[in-house]
Amino acid sequence: MPTNPPKPQYKRIVLKLSGEALKNAKTGDPIDTGVLDRLAAELREIHTLGVEIALVVGGGNIFRGLAGMKNNGTDRTTGDNMGMLATVINGLAIMDCLEKHGIPVRVQTAIPMDKIAEPFIQRKAVRHLERGRAVIFVAGTGNPYCTTDYAAALRANEIQADVIFKATKVDGIYDKDPMKHKDAVRYDTLSYDVALQKRLGVMDAEAFALCQTNHMPIIVFSMSAPGMIRRALLGEQVGTLVS
Repeated sequence: MPTNPPKPQYKRIVLKLSGEALKNAKTGDPIDTGVLDRLAAELREIHTLGVEIALVVGGGNIFRGLAGMKNNGTDRTTGDNMGMLATVINGLAIMDCLEKHGIPVRVQTAIPMDKIAEPFIQRKAVRHLERGRAVIFVAGTGNPYCTTDYAAALRANEIQADVIFKATKVDGIYDKDPMKHKDAVRYDTLSYDVALQKRLGVMDAEAFALCQTNHMPIIVFSMSAPGMIRRALLGEQVGTLVS
């Protein structure tokens, strides 16, 4: 007898990806097709469960505004604009790969560029999701001095998502940097207040505060192991839940 498909715990998600997550760690290439294929395969699996998928992607694999200011004196506003354009490149790369895996996609940008992407319109984004299309939000909020973490929090609240999935290099939120401290302790669950008070740097304070105000849960986990998105979606203990 056929088995019933698993029941997702969340209907509409925002997946926040860093630009660095798309990078080839060995060659240094900014966009690794293998990473894209694995991401698309995982998203296709949850798409077949009827989950509505929105993505926000960073641009740090190509250019990061704050780093540009520190390293070569780039004006912060100019650097942030460059970084927002980098997210558009990443978004188009993800779009192309998702479409090749059979997922219909729309890209919406906070900076008008109607030749390659739709402008961000909240009602239109929701309509796309309701019709089974993935939506990729690019160009951050369209404003300098705003991180893509904040853009993810903003878009998640605007489209009334059920949760933000933040994929990082580490498997959750720790009390200190696990890359530098072997005795770092991972939190399974965490309140917004503690995350803000201890300045745990997985997301910026503005993003945490916006999610706290609107009761938007965040699940932070590593993308290095396959199947993590599906496991988080099905309610398994994955990474750290901030709520």
